[in-house]
Amino acid sequence: MAGTLIRPMDTASAAPVGQIWTGRFSVVSYASQKAGTSPAAQQPEADFTGQYVFKTDCVSGVCIATVVSGPRSTNPTVPQPLRYTWDGARWTQSYDWQWDCYMGPGAPKVWTPARSFVYYVPQRDGSLEGSWRTDILGGPCNGNVTMAVAAHPVW
Repeated sequence: MAGTLIRPMDTASAAPVGQIWTGRFSVVSYASQKAGTSPAAQQPEADFTGQYVFKTDCVSGVCIATVVSGPRSTNPTVPQPLRYTWDGARWTQSYDWQWDCYMGPGAPKVWTPARSFVYYVPQRDGSLEGSWRTDILGGPCNGNVTMAVAAHPVW
């Protein structure tokens, strides 16, 4: 399945001028390069990649790209399905959830309220690049974690 991304919409159509994020994409979160003020930003973590299918709907006058298939987060507090809103320059998503703070081998994780903001900017080659910032609102992982993200069309 081909991915479609940077296709300005015809202004004569029923949908607003914007972007379409539709098709299969390989999405990467560069967790190995994360930074921030939280102790979690210093904990080693591998990058994670998954293939997701996105579908954009602009019927309401606002373009929303929804993940319609792909791996779910291992954290049950992450909202599903993932939905990104086109703001005129990038795809964005904000959500509240519970950060599962790793406390070391054999120790139970500490769950703490968190707020994330993710954005993806379309690139000329059809891919998207952006950032994922999470503010952890207390507990032993209090602070923020930021990592780069990308989505590449799977042709």
